[in-house]
Amino acid sequence: MVDIAITKISSKGQIVIPADMRQDLKEGEKLVIIKNGQQLILKKASEFDKNLEEDLEFARRTEEAWQRLEKGEFIEMDFDEAIEEMKKW
Repeated sequence: MVDIAITKISSKGQIVIPADMRQDLKEGEKLVIIKNGQQLILKKASEFDKNLEEDLEFARRTEEAWQRLEKGEFIEMDFDEAIEEMKKW
């Protein structure tokens, strides 16, 4: 399952990764940031090469979904229906 959190960017461009999302990160660990349109993907540098193709596909699909949402092309469903649909992915 995907975890989602909200954070904000400081005037210096710094971003705080919420505590529950950084449990497996160590101080000083290098991270890769991939910008794809309006989305940013943050990934451990040590894991970058292992799943690059998968990450890029995820970025592409996410951007397509945002574009469809902005155009009003979405399906409304309740929580249980959404979970069942997500299991198909």
